[in-house]
Amino acid sequence: MIDDDLWSAVGDPTRRRMLDLLLVDGGGTATTLSEQLPVTRQAVAKHLGVLDRVGLVHATPLGRERRYEVDEAQLARAVAQLSSVGATWDARLQRIKRIAERIQRQTGEIS
Repeated sequence: MIDDDLWSAVGDPTRRRMLDLLLVDGGGTATTLSEQLPVTRQAVAKHLGVLDRVGLVHATPLGRERRYEVDEAQLARAVAQLSSVGATWDARLQRIKRIAERIQRQTGEIS
């Protein structure tokens, strides 16, 4: 089953880039992320809120800020869903290919 909120959250390229940065750096704050992205700290904070609501990141207080880290279990769930969707579409495309080949053979026989 696909989690629409999860996919909506990772559908945004800025949020995907933020997840990449958090994974590489082992975590970060809205300030440290905004220094690496072409968006404001306030925009980063809003994106982090979305990621937090779907469980892809979790925050711990760090002075006046919050430090965010990727929730690896939730990320693994997202990857598993993507793999499942990919496998489903691969099977559908193979069926379409077989139908197209059959039609091509049949029309070739008629000509």
